[in-house]
Amino acid sequence: MSTPKAPLTTTTSIWPAASVLLIAVGMLSVFMLLNAVTSTPVAPTTTLPIIVGGIPVQSGAVSGAALLTNCHQDGTPAANVLDGFILPQGTHATGPFRIVNAGAGEFDCRRPFISTTTAPKLLGFYASQLEARGWTEFSSGATNGMPQLLFQKAGSDTFYYVLGITVNVQQGGDTQWTFRIYQNSNTI
Repeated sequence: MSTPKAPLTTTTSIWPAASVLLIAVGMLSVFMLLNAVTSTPVAPTTTLPIIVGGIPVQSGAVSGAALLTNCHQDGTPAANVLDGFILPQGTHATGPFRIVNAGAGEFDCRRPFISTTTAPKLLGFYASQLEARGWTEFSSGATNGMPQLLFQKAGSDTFYYVLGITVNVQQGGDTQWTFRIYQNSNTI
C-alpha cells in the first residue's frame, strides 16, 4: 500500500487582476493630466451681435438709458436687467413716465414712445436685441388684438422682470407704442 499523500496545493495570485486595474488607473491619470494641461478656458463674450438689415440701437442723449432713466429708481430693476433699456433709432417719448403702485407692491413702470418705423420692424428690433441680451420671449399678441411682445429675465435681486413692447397705433411709417417693465415674483 502506498502511503497517503496530502493533496497538492495551488495558490492563486491576485497580481494579474491587480495589474489590469493599476494599468487602467494609470492611463486614466495620464489622460486627465493631458486634458488639464492642454485645455483652454472659454471666455464669455460680451459683444452684442450686429443685426444686419435691422434698426440700429439709438444712442447719445436720446438713448434708451436716458429716456428710460426714471424707470430705474432705488436699485429697481436689478442692474443685470438694465440691458433691456434700449430704443430703436428714430424714437422719442410722447408722454411722461407712469410708475404704477409706486411704493406698494411690485415695481411697474411704463412710458409711451413713437418710432419712425413699422410695427413689425419695431417688434423685430426688440425680438433680436433682447434675445441677444439674455431675455426670453414668452408671449406675443395682446388681449386687445394689438401687436405685443413680452420678454422675461431673472434679475440679480431674486425677482423676475417682464419687459413688454405694445403697439398702440400705426400710422403710415410711424408707430406709437408703450415700453413697460415690471417686477414679477416668479417665472412665467
